[in-house]
Amino acid sequence: MSSSAASRITAVDTYDIRFPTSRELDGSDAMNPDPDYSAAYVVLRTDGDDSAADPDGHGFTFTIGRGNDVQVAAIEALRPHILGRSVDELCADPGSLARDLTGDSQLRWLGPEKGVMHMAIGAVVNAVWDLAAKRAGKPLWQLLADATPEWLVAQVDFRYIADVLTPEDALRLLRKGREGAAERTALLKERGFPGYTTSPGWLGYSDEKLTRLARQAVADGFTQIKLKVGADLADDVRRCRVARAVVGPGIRIAIDANQRWNVDEAIEWTKALAEFDPYWIEEPTSPDDILGHAAIRKAVAPVKVATGEHVQNRIVFKQLLQAGAIDVLQIDAARVGGVNENLAILLLAAKFGVPVCPHAGGVGLCELVQHLSMFDYVALSGTTENRVIEYVDHLHDHFLDPVVIGEGRYRAPTLPGFSATMRPESIAEFTFPGGTFWAADLDRQQTEQKQKEQAA
Repeated sequence: MSSSAASRITAVDTYDIRFPTSRELDGSDAMNPDPDYSAAYVVLRTDGDDSAADPDGHGFTFTIGRGNDVQVAAIEALRPHILGRSVDELCADPGSLARDLTGDSQLRWLGPEKGVMHMAIGAVVNAVWDLAAKRAGKPLWQLLADATPEWLVAQVDFRYIADVLTPEDALRLLRKGREGAAERTALLKERGFPGYTTSPGWLGYSDEKLTRLARQAVADGFTQIKLKVGADLADDVRRCRVARAVVGPGIRIAIDANQRWNVDEAIEWTKALAEFDPYWIEEPTSPDDILGHAAIRKAVAPVKVATGEHVQNRIVFKQLLQAGAIDVLQIDAARVGGVNENLAILLLAAKFGVPVCPHAGGVGLCELVQHLSMFDYVALSGTTENRVIEYVDHLHDHFLDPVVIGEGRYRAPTLPGFSATMRPESIAEFTFPGGTFWAADLDRQQTEQKQKEQAA
């Protein structure tokens, strides 16, 4: 067996993992009424001994069901770029792989740098960062926070954003961010990072369930909750009234339309809900409509405008910031091209002084994005003011290093890696269509169908 120093990537294993969340309406919103939270999952195998010195790298991107078919195929299309690579070289410079993957001209034609291929690149790049952090014996947030500014700048692709963020700008921001980093690291380990919860707010939930979960969120220490809106105005008014009565005036309530509206509708609808003092309106219109967001922001102030979970790349984020279109920037750990591109986006936000409040929930998104916010706090922005990470309380038990929440705050991960490793038994149970859950579900459906036919 090869030594650690000579290890190479010997296999790229992909899995289509789906959870039946639509059956309880978990994750339901105005645009996505029946999501089955899913992960297009990838494991980079090495020819090492799978010890702490030679672990595997785990990554994924999030879908809501059938999109996994396409997403897994996209990850598999990247396999030739990965097999045979030196693990030492990958971990020393993950940006080298990121550049190769985004630079494949024939696959780039499908984007460029957006959509299914870009999400696939993000899954693979994140798996490399998981591998690098495991080999370094550090959680990813600490690996990034401990890295030199020069090395971090070398990980960023400045193409298309250098008109507003140069390598020199980034170096200056990161050097300044290191001031006081040791003290912030200690505070992070002691206090954690602020979170907010969307658990009460799914659109398909009854008022009773909303009331119960909103009350529980306050009891658990959260100072912000989020409600899905956008399907029916009268329904939204009623639900916002219920939520505000439950949590009182001192708890922030964000609202999220999940891209449902035209610009004029977004303005009208947000103003109609203004009496409930919403903190922000999230994804009020198409994530690609920079000028639309700018118009909405101007019209609905002081309600803030937030977006980002469906923003395709650093270039669109750059334009949202240039246009003064958002008050809150929401990164997603798996939507763009992985850690490298999210470093660029965090730097852009720091340059413009806009707070970052990541999108999470999903399958494993809480586990991933906590690392990026914690790095940002410790070694870049230096603050948690008006910064919160979304939290949704489901599916965490499928991961070996799940998020830990206490008093409404994310506790800093301590295990090496990107917190991306899924339990083998969960992979065996929920891989589609042959996992034990889905095979049994198919048998049940076939049995029910036969019984109906016999009864007829």
